[in-house]
Amino acid sequence: MALMNSLFSGVSGLQNLQSMMDVIGNNIANVNTIGFKGSRVTFSDTFNQIIKSGTNPSDTTGGTNSFEIGLGMKINSIDQNWSQGTFDTTGINTDLALQGNGLFITKQNGENFYTRAGAFTFDANGKLVSSSDGAVVQGKVANAAGDVPPGNNLQDILVDTNLKLPAVATTNIKWGGNLESGSVLTRSESVINSGNINSSLAGPFTQSQTTVYNNSGDPYTLNLTYTKTANPNQYTESYNVTDSTGTSVGTGTIGPLQFVDDGTGNFVLDAASKALFDGSNNRVNIPNSNLDFKFDSTAVTQNASTTTLGLSADGNRTPNIVTGSVSVYDSLGNAHQVTMNFTKIADNTWAWTASVPGTSTVNGQSASSTGTVTFNADGTLDPANISPSKPDLTFTPAGGANPLNIALDLGSSFSGVTQTSSSSVVSALSQDGASSASLSNINIDQYGNIVGVFTNGNSKTLAQIMVATFNNLNGLTSVGDNMYKAMANSGTPIISQLGEDSGTTVQSGALEQSNVDLSNEMTQMIVAQRGFQANARVITSADNMLQEITSLIR
Repeated sequence: MALMNSLFSGVSGLQNLQSMMDVIGNNIANVNTIGFKGSRVTFSDTFNQIIKSGTNPSDTTGGTNSFEIGLGMKINSIDQNWSQGTFDTTGINTDLALQGNGLFITKQNGENFYTRAGAFTFDANGKLVSSSDGAVVQGKVANAAGDVPPGNNLQDILVDTNLKLPAVATTNIKWGGNLESGSVLTRSESVINSGNINSSLAGPFTQSQTTVYNNSGDPYTLNLTYTKTANPNQYTESYNVTDSTGTSVGTGTIGPLQFVDDGTGNFVLDAASKALFDGSNNRVNIPNSNLDFKFDSTAVTQNASTTTLGLSADGNRTPNIVTGSVSVYDSLGNAHQVTMNFTKIADNTWAWTASVPGTSTVNGQSASSTGTVTFNADGTLDPANISPSKPDLTFTPAGGANPLNIALDLGSSFSGVTQTSSSSVVSALSQDGASSASLSNINIDQYGNIVGVFTNGNSKTLAQIMVATFNNLNGLTSVGDNMYKAMANSGTPIISQLGEDSGTTVQSGALEQSNVDLSNEMTQMIVAQRGFQANARVITSADNMLQEITSLIR
């Protein structure tokens, strides 16, 4: 019997080591199969033949052990190794690789299957499918507003590649930036008249023009004229201020101005004439145009030299205008340029003007709104110090779109527009309008959200891929094509979102490679081969012993 048992033991070794080689061969064959999980074989011995049973110890003798002869071996289990595979970057955004224990859910012929192979593509109907067998990837489809419904009710992932977004009219612009606290006032504050009047000429003498600016930074032209009176060395001085169209907005006369010899043959204004430029007498104030500047001609002289009269407004400085602009959209998706100007009118106080050009309006005339903002001593903005309290810009766009009423959000505290010692810069942080657009690209984030990117730069969530996890992954049954099917011992699939719920994330543009370790498989193959070889020798040796027994009768 012993010889026969050794034969059967050797046969069991041959059979089961062959199964081990089959598993190893399958692992090696799938070393480049995406999402493949390698398997391993474990063995156990079979029932043993008891030659002698053990006995209990007694008062006079010790106990004895049982004598057993093994009857061979058997396969204990064939388990899959579900460890994470490495990622191979493909650059195709519908190629997906899972990091974690989750599995993609696909549906084919009304039945759900599970896979780690994420080689997906969109078919002609816009469904996200497996490129190998057309199984449809499952998840949730977002509504028209881009909101993914709650829960875990599965749907076919479907994206309309001809999807278009309607135009969205702008209703709000949020502004931000800083206005330099040390800036000079924007409007012109002082105009200096200097030079000489040729005493031998009758005049009148119109000196060179200069540009002056109002609180909003709008340019005006100041013209100055000297006219001789009947008295010797005496003149009247008159001014005329015109706007950008040449229309006069204010005139005035100062005089008479009397020139007297200063003792060197040079004629200068006498004390009474100089007094005309003291105090409030020398101010040019035109309220309707927001012009208010000091005017001084005390440096003008009169002699026989050439007339060289000249004007200088604030040292010919450029007006302090801080400008930001942004494109807004009407109900038809047409873009319009809104410009926001800030000009300093007093310490901590700035005037603002929002405007669109005439090319954007139905009547061909520019539209604007104005107001003021006053900052706190620490540079923050209190909404209560914004005038009007709800700044906006209203105009009717050209081209048939609905009228636009755009709220101008200047912020509050240190959020939005501030006034500090930093340089002045103002820009639009955001605006809520958009032109009409069509779908141009698809992105998939780490949480499985399929996001559509549109030609206007906006994006919207279109769908979300869901995953399944199992209490016992080894309870799944492979059905080929890298797919698994849930069975009794796998447990019910737990459907959840990618992320914290499932402990799984996804990488777009990559595929998970096989987790087969080729070096380990080659080692196991040597072990299996040597084990097979040794078991074959057991059978050969047992056969030789049987042959010797049969030879005893000769």
